[in-house]
Amino acid sequence: MNFFRGVMGGQAAGPQPSGAETIQKLCDRVASSTLLEDRRDAVRALKSLSKKYRMEVGTQAMEHLINILQTDRSDSEILGYALDTLYNLICNDEEEEQDAVTPIPASGKHKNVSMPDEAMQKQSDDLGAQFTEQFIQDPEHITLILSLLEEFDFHVRWPGVKLLTALLKNQGSRSRGLFWSAPWVSVSSAHDLFRVIRGVSRLMDLLADSREVIRNDGLLLLQQLTKSNAAIQKIVAFESAFERLLDIITEEGSSDGGIVVEDCLLLLLNLLKNNSSNQNFFKEGSYIQRMKPWFEVGDDNSGWSAQKVTNLHLMLQLVRVMVSPVNSPGASASCQKSMYQCGLLQQLCTILMATGVPADILTETINTVSEVIRGSQVNQDYFASVNAPSNPPRPAIVVLLMSMVNERQPFVLRCAVLYCFQCFLYKNQKGQGEIVATLLPSTIDANSISAGQLLCGGLFSADSLSNWCASVALAHALQDNLTQKEQLLRVQLATSLGKPPVSLLQQCTNILSQGSKVQTRVGLLMLLCTWINNCPIAVTHFLHNQENLTAQISENLGEDERLVQGLCALLLGICIFYNDNSLENYTKDKLKQLIEKRIGKENFVEKLGFITKHELYSRAAQKPQPVFLSPEQMLFDHEFTKLVKELEGVITKAVHKSSEDEKKEEDDAQIQELKEQVATMTSQSEQMQTTVTQQLSQIQQHKDQYNIVKLKLGKDSQSQANSQADSQVNGLQTEELSQLREDLEELRQQHTLLQTQLSDKDALINTLATEIDQMKTERQELLRKVEAVSSEAVSSSDGSLDAAKMAEVESRLAAQTSETERLKEESKSLSKSRVDLDQQLAAATSTAAILQTEKAQLQTEVQESKKEQDDLLMLLADQDQKIHSLKLKLKALGQPVDDEDDLDARDQTDDDEEDDDEDED
Repeated sequence: MNFFRGVMGGQAAGPQPSGAETIQKLCDRVASSTLLEDRRDAVRALKSLSKKYRMEVGTQAMEHLINILQTDRSDSEILGYALDTLYNLICNDEEEEQDAVTPIPASGKHKNVSMPDEAMQKQSDDLGAQFTEQFIQDPEHITLILSLLEEFDFHVRWPGVKLLTALLKNQGSRSRGLFWSAPWVSVSSAHDLFRVIRGVSRLMDLLADSREVIRNDGLLLLQQLTKSNAAIQKIVAFESAFERLLDIITEEGSSDGGIVVEDCLLLLLNLLKNNSSNQNFFKEGSYIQRMKPWFEVGDDNSGWSAQKVTNLHLMLQLVRVMVSPVNSPGASASCQKSMYQCGLLQQLCTILMATGVPADILTETINTVSEVIRGSQVNQDYFASVNAPSNPPRPAIVVLLMSMVNERQPFVLRCAVLYCFQCFLYKNQKGQGEIVATLLPSTIDANSISAGQLLCGGLFSADSLSNWCASVALAHALQDNLTQKEQLLRVQLATSLGKPPVSLLQQCTNILSQGSKVQTRVGLLMLLCTWINNCPIAVTHFLHNQENLTAQISENLGEDERLVQGLCALLLGICIFYNDNSLENYTKDKLKQLIEKRIGKENFVEKLGFITKHELYSRAAQKPQPVFLSPEQMLFDHEFTKLVKELEGVITKAVHKSSEDEKKEEDDAQIQELKEQVATMTSQSEQMQTTVTQQLSQIQQHKDQYNIVKLKLGKDSQSQANSQADSQVNGLQTEELSQLREDLEELRQQHTLLQTQLSDKDALINTLATEIDQMKTERQELLRKVEAVSSEAVSSSDGSLDAAKMAEVESRLAAQTSETERLKEESKSLSKSRVDLDQQLAAATSTAAILQTEKAQLQTEVQESKKEQDDLLMLLADQDQKIHSLKLKLKALGQPVDDEDDLDARDQTDDDEEDDDEDED
């Protein structure tokens, strides 16, 4: 024991061994000692030296410590020492000196403390990475630590949790990969998968541990484990992680809770972010409804601690994860619906309109509300009805817009309000109409502030950021809405006293020509491009008022102006592409000529292409939310980047296209349309022929059925005659007559159906005839065009048309002539098909007439048969009366007369005697 006293700091005689020698002797004792007590003392000594002599202990003792974990499983004390020692070797955090079995504070949160010497910290990090690499070389070591977590003893479980967490911090992706596959070789069978799930279950048990320090460190371990690993995230989620984490958040006080709530929220973010499967599981498990109490912050908003701000910020991020625009539209829409139904959206709007809320929480709440309502008509309608608690009440939209155009408000807050306004109008034509209506003369209320007034004020204020935000907001009110683009043309502005009002479009153009700040002009150009895009009326109005855009494009200005020139080129290109040629001085051809003379086509295309090459364009195209580091970077809107991508190619093509090419394309389009019509009519003709064939077959079937019925009636008539001869009493029975009537009714229905089908066929043939006539008319029109082209070619050959142009015209003429001949042949073929159809229809009509005649004859025969039956019954009745009278006379004369009952009895007796004779035989 003197050896251990020397190691542990006691006095020993003679020279003291060095640290490396001491550690070597301790390792030898751990490896060779047969007594558990000696091994335990040696491991405890290694633990005490592991911080001061980290390199020596890690290099010499790691293998021995791992062997202790494998062989001495029955002694929890030595296991705890070994785990603490391994943790000291692998962990890079500088912590206070403490005994391994002394619990840390209840939060279980370990915070990094910066080293006074950066070189020493770097050396420490390198050692941690080196020993981590050495430990995880054998995947079974991870399995070993996981198995030790089943031990309930605090001295084993807690250091085991800390060791796993440290391994994941140092070699996160590799350690997670080992956890998923390497410890069990591969997940190639159901048994292997079960072992993986069992490993996760062991970690999930940590969250149910009654000792808070283990539960809290278990949260940190699961945070590290679930980073960027969707497979482990799914297993953790399906091990009831959501239920347990939400319970802990509630137990700890929700947003008013401490750092444990923060850890739970961070773990939830790991499980849900970019994991559609877990998001769907979270929604289907009705966990969205359990988020609503988080945002019941109460009326007293004065006590906002730093931890509460952090917790609420993470809670808002969780809501945004569920409705993020990057999610699939269906998944986001389903979550948006749930958030409205459970009242979560209403609770967020309450925070939005509350007083005393910290600026960063208010900003994140605005962003959260934005994505909860984005593209959801029900949620957007609700948001439009929200009023601020002011006197008189003002719509929340108006209050937010007041902040957006107020240059004294924080920059991030103004960006959030702009995003909220954009989300409110996203795919919301009703909301777009309501915003534009506040700008129209008939709806302006001088006693109140409207959204339109605020947007106009921001549009023409001295603050360039307000100009840009108002321009983008107004552009979103026009996005994909032709009606509102036309309505906005009616807006008139009073610029100054004594001067007539000018249109909003004219005022925007005036500001552009005045050379204002780049940010202002970029915003206005984005507004104008969105406004006149796909709106020929707006294009005409703009061309009436435009101030020489070509001069602005052609000027050789500095780098800052190149973007403005590119946007001007885009605006001019839209004027060409959506030009209806209603203005004589600004037709498509004249605008193209203007570009070619003053700018040059290649220069024009180059300036247009500069837009998409801009760095800020690429950043804005990534996601809908406007995120900028500084106000100067606010140049592009996300929706506008999509518009540029859509228009750049078609504008370039339109500018380079000549009038002759456009005319040729129109002719080709007409020819292609005729081809399609001929193909359609040919297909219809074939269908009609097939239908007529089927109907002729049905008519033949009906004729066969009729003949069968006729034969049956004939046989019935013959049978009736024979029956009258054999027994006049047993005539044509009522049951047979009923069957005959049913057969006749069925035949009548079939005939009616046939007549209906023939009527439908007549209508179809008439339609086909009309289409054929229309095709003839179009063919004649095409012939006239061909003749006009021929005349043009002839007249041009007498003038200045060169040989190449003449050859092109002749080639086009030959192609059109060939196409015309083919159309003539197809028309003749269709005419012939129509004649055949007419003949088939006539045959079908004749067959139907024959069937009608035969049906009438059959009805006559049935009536005659019925009449004959009635006559026969009357004769039989007379005969019976005469027989009865004769019997009475014979009885009166004393002659024996047998009654019908006696005859029946005698016949029965005779029958019985015959039966007896047969039995005897």
